[in-house]
Amino acid sequence: MVRFLPFPGYRPVLKDGESIDERISPPYDVISAEELRGLQSNPHNVTRITLRPVDGRYHAAREELDTWVGDGVLAKDDDSFYLYEQVFKSGGEEYIRSGIVGVLGTEPYSTGMIIPHEETFPKVKEDRLTLLRDTETHSESIFGISEGLDEELQARISSNARNVYETADDQGVLHRFSVIDDKDLVDSISSALQDQRILIADGHHRFETACTYGEENSGVEKKQYVMATLVASNDPGLVIWPTHRLVRCQDFLEDDFVAQLREMFEVIDCPDTDDMDYHLNQGADMGIILRSGEALAIFAEKNDDPLDSLDTYIAQQRIMKGLLGYDQGKVEVSFEAEDSKAKTRMKHEDHDLAIVFNPPSLDKVWEISGAGKRMPKKTTYFFPKIWSGFVFYRMG
Repeated sequence: MVRFLPFPGYRPVLKDGESIDERISPPYDVISAEELRGLQSNPHNVTRITLRPVDGRYHAAREELDTWVGDGVLAKDDDSFYLYEQVFKSGGEEYIRSGIVGVLGTEPYSTGMIIPHEETFPKVKEDRLTLLRDTETHSESIFGISEGLDEELQARISSNARNVYETADDQGVLHRFSVIDDKDLVDSISSALQDQRILIADGHHRFETACTYGEENSGVEKKQYVMATLVASNDPGLVIWPTHRLVRCQDFLEDDFVAQLREMFEVIDCPDTDDMDYHLNQGADMGIILRSGEALAIFAEKNDDPLDSLDTYIAQQRIMKGLLGYDQGKVEVSFEAEDSKAKTRMKHEDHDLAIVFNPPSLDKVWEISGAGKRMPKKTTYFFPKIWSGFVFYRMG
C-alpha cells in the first residue's frame, strides 16, 4: 500500500516588494556554478540550504533554516497537499502539467509499489544523506508518476486549490503553486493513490537516500517519508525529452570508429544533421555527430531483452563500452537534453562525438521498469523540472 499523505509544510512568507523568484530554484543537480552564485545572493533562497555545505556538512544550513522559521521567513501550514501546475511549451505546443505535492512513505523497491527506472550515482547519495541528517528537512521534492486519477477527483482538486504563488522562469515556464487543505478532499487523494504503483520520474537519489535515512531513524514516523510531487500518467502535460551524450575519448580515431560502427550496425551517412533527424523520425535508433561534422543514422538489431529495445542502452553497451572503453575509464561524458544545444555544443566545444536520441515514451519507461530493469543513467529528461523552495517538509 502506498502512503501518500498531507503534511504541515513550511512555506515562504513574502515581505512587501519581495518575489517568490528570490526564494525558489531548479533542483540541485541542474544548477550551474554561475546560476548558483546568483541564486545564493538572495538571502532566503532554498539553495542556501541545499547547496551550501561547509567542510562537507550542512550544520550551518540547519542553523540558517531554523533562523528563517524563527524570524517568520517561513511559516507552517496545517496539514495540506499542494497543487503544483507548470505551463510551458515544447515542440511549439503549449502544455499544462499538474502535480500533487505531499509526503510519500519510503519503502523498498522490492514491494513493487515504488518503481525506479534509472541507475543512480553512489557519490551523489552520500551528499544528499548528509544534507538530510544535518537539516532533518526535505527541502526538495522528488517527481513521481501515479497510474491516474479520475476526472471527478481532478475537478475537485482544481476547484478547491487556493493559489499562493505564481511566477515564470527564464525558460518561459509558468509555475503556479496552490494549497489544498479541505479535509475530505485531502483524504480522498490519499485514498485514491494508496493502491497505485508510483514510478519515480526524477529524484532516484533523493528517494533512495530517504529510504536509508528512514532506516537509520526507524522509530521516528516523520522520518519515514520523502516530499514528492505526483503527476498522473494520463496528465496531458507529461512530456519526456531524451538526454543526448557528448563524448570525449582517449586516443580517438574517427575513421576507425566509423568502420567499427559499420561492422556492428546498419549505418546511413547523412549530409547534415537535418537529414540525421529525418532518419531518427523514420525509426533510426540514434544519430551520431562526429567532430569532423559527419552525421550518421544508426539502426541496430535487437534481442528479446526489454532493455535491448532502448536506444540509450544500445549506445551504452555496444558503443560506449564495446567500442570506446567507457567501463575502463577512457571516456568522459556530458549530457544535454535540448537537441539544439547538443548540436551547438558539438560545434563549439571539444568533443569527439555526440550521440543523439529520440524521446523515450512513457509506455516504454513503464514497460522496462515494470519488468524490474533499470535504464542507463540520464535516459529520460522530464520537462520541465520540479522546482524547489515553494514548501519544506521538516522532520525535526
